[in-house]
Amino acid sequence: MRAIASSPSQQWDSKLQTHLPNVSNKPINTNPNLQFKPTRHPLPCFSLDSSKSQTPLTPISPTAPPLVVVGSANADIYVEIERLPKEGETISARTGQTLAGGKGANQAACGAKLAYPTYFVGQVGEDAHGKLVTEALRSGGAHLDHLSSVGGAPTGHAVVMLQGDGQNSIIIVGGANMSCWPERLSDEDLRVVRSAGIVLLQREIPEEVNIQVAKAAKSAGVPVILDAGGMDAPISQELLNYVDIFSPNETELGRLTGMPNESFEHISKAVAKCHKMGVKQVLVKLGDKGSALFVEGEEPLKQPIISAAKVLDTTGAGDTFTASFAVAFVEGKSKKECLRFAAAAASLCVQVKGAIPSMPERKSVLKLLQSLSG
Repeated sequence: MRAIASSPSQQWDSKLQTHLPNVSNKPINTNPNLQFKPTRHPLPCFSLDSSKSQTPLTPISPTAPPLVVVGSANADIYVEIERLPKEGETISARTGQTLAGGKGANQAACGAKLAYPTYFVGQVGEDAHGKLVTEALRSGGAHLDHLSSVGGAPTGHAVVMLQGDGQNSIIIVGGANMSCWPERLSDEDLRVVRSAGIVLLQREIPEEVNIQVAKAAKSAGVPVILDAGGMDAPISQELLNYVDIFSPNETELGRLTGMPNESFEHISKAVAKCHKMGVKQVLVKLGDKGSALFVEGEEPLKQPIISAAKVLDTTGAGDTFTASFAVAFVEGKSKKECLRFAAAAASLCVQVKGAIPSMPERKSVLKLLQSLSG
């Protein structure tokens, strides 16, 4: 894929290119079963034990295997409304603005703002919206060597109808996210996937692309998290065969399994169906009820929400949660710590309007966790 922007000033990619010949044949991540073990790389960390002082932030090693996000990039057209319009009705919005978003771009921005080396693989159109998304990701610190500009389709965009209570309804136009992908991803794109510490996928790009990426990651022992958000269609068994952690919200879980989701017991039964489809770990986002990690054969781990002072916009909260979980995981945190870190990041996210603008920095997440431990 043809790059349209260079990496940020910390040129981790030069290290990547130097080591790639060895990496492709010798996977960086030697743990395909996703056991939560300490990483060998010196990374920033956090402490949830109030008896211990918070570990100071330290620079991430340039050899740390990156978070690689493959997915969508959108221009989100926000309209703030009191309520959703009824059929045949026209209503006025209080305000409107256009911001960078898309589940893939959101998750890449989140990883980068959490000070972890993050690469984004995706497509935008050759238009103003593409420039908007590219600049937002670049300014957030994401590596954009694998973000391509295509002339055959406009940048994907979404209409976000934001109501007064912070809840939203979203309509997506796929654009370049769903069109003009090569039949086979380039060797460069697949190489960065195989060299990752973890790979994040969503469902706002063609499933064939996700399958290629997940298969390449699996072949190199790199864990794959699939966020269920995106297209309203069944997920192929082929894709699920390469997924290590499946992460739906409760609505997506119910829709994809065809099972009720009104109670935790219902959620557990729906997750059991996912286990039967071969996904050993299911990370469910439960909205204001928090989240839960279901590992086959183990008791589920529940994580309540970390209350926000004020909920302004829930757009991007799920993406923040998933990406933050991935960052904590690749840093070797325990399952409970991963859930708590992700909950803290999501709590900060909903207090700011916009998706990418709301992604919190690592120091803010650690400060919130420290305040809760004190």
